[in-house]
Amino acid sequence: MKIFDLVVIGGGPGGYVAAIRGAQLGMSVAVVEADELGGVCLNWGCIPTKALLKSAELIDKIKQADKYGITVNDYSFDLSKMVQRSRQVADNLNKGIGHLLKKNKVSVVYGTAKLLGAGKIAITPANGGKSAESKELQAKHIIIATGATPRAIPGLEPDGKFIWSARDAMTPKHMPKSLLVMGAGAIGMEFASFYNSLGVQVTVVEALNHVLPVEDEEISNFAAKAFTKRGIDIKLDTKVLKVEHHEGGLKVHLKSGSSPADAHQELEVECIISAVGVVGNTHSLGLENTAVELENSFIKVDQWQATHEANVYAIGDVAGAPCLAHKASHEGMICVEKINGLDHVNPLNKDLIPGCTYGSPQVASVGLTENKALIAGHTLKVGRFPLSASGMAIASGDTEGLIKTVFDADTGELLGAHLIGADVTELIQGFVVAKNMETTEQELMHTVFAHPSISEAMHESVLDAYGRAIHI
Repeated sequence: MKIFDLVVIGGGPGGYVAAIRGAQLGMSVAVVEADELGGVCLNWGCIPTKALLKSAELIDKIKQADKYGITVNDYSFDLSKMVQRSRQVADNLNKGIGHLLKKNKVSVVYGTAKLLGAGKIAITPANGGKSAESKELQAKHIIIATGATPRAIPGLEPDGKFIWSARDAMTPKHMPKSLLVMGAGAIGMEFASFYNSLGVQVTVVEALNHVLPVEDEEISNFAAKAFTKRGIDIKLDTKVLKVEHHEGGLKVHLKSGSSPADAHQELEVECIISAVGVVGNTHSLGLENTAVELENSFIKVDQWQATHEANVYAIGDVAGAPCLAHKASHEGMICVEKINGLDHVNPLNKDLIPGCTYGSPQVASVGLTENKALIAGHTLKVGRFPLSASGMAIASGDTEGLIKTVFDADTGELLGAHLIGADVTELIQGFVVAKNMETTEQELMHTVFAHPSISEAMHESVLDAYGRAIHI
């Protein structure tokens, strides 16, 4: 039996970061991985989807070439090459994580893990063909970082042909003429944007009354108009009742509204992408041998990621929302540093976690929405600056967008920032840093922003909240 200071179950963005940080602090560390290092995010989520969306972005630019004074008489795209490139990007980063773990002397054990209690972990060979290095491990501390799996809808289980999982949607065998996306969250809207750019007739169905429902309502409404303008058919407050297979595709029965008398619709599409949330990967972990507790499929943890079982922790998606890779990584570092008794370790403040949706347009945010800030009892000052008034956005030809900032009127605290437009996923970090440093409107107003830049719109939004905007 091999004995480690720390065993991390799962080699995704939370697990491998926790493992490396533990090794940096002098711990003997092993990572147990059932599939591929990097987890879903790197191999089948964040990274390959962004590679595909980059291809879609280039197609969109080619369609608009004439406005930049460039004549493109004809163009075509090769779906298989797009997919091949996205897979190569993921593969390269997967190898990079293996190198980082080796560099930090972290042992990698391929197999599935089952907790036996008292720090013992049974390992069985995984299905990927790689043999487990050990039948049993002993750990002083165990971090569960097994991630989450897309929620399966009864009757809509992915078959790879007509009903696609996210993985199917990233590696399509053919280009459908039409598809329906179930769920208007970040994953659903990214796939909708990608396939729309490639000329597919896309319909999005969302049970709630907003696309990107976790975002600020104003930004959500802006996004819905932008996606509709692109030709995406968005059906809000709508549910899928049933799906019937017929030759060459699917007949989808929809119901809009909550009343029994509300409208029923039928829609024929070639494929469906299901993007309606996730459930924690806790099956077969042996949690019944421990005091670990679950809530709605996710592991219950305290502010230091500790479970109810001594010396067992959980981080990332398996520990609950928000299910974001950067949240998992940060939780991993906090957890390991707390285990090692480091000074000045702070629990994760979820109000400081940025959220990003990629596609066209991009959406990014941090902190409270305007409505949530009002519900929390704040008196507000809200600033807005349209990218249509930004010199750099006009020069770039990307004027569709808005920068919105929400401040506490009494203290000047930046409560939230909400952005939509080209490349705003890169801009949001400026507001994240500002919130982390407890910046008020004064520091932001007195900050010099480079000209010309899209970031100037961030400055103008702050100025607008206090009636001092210059360029609107």
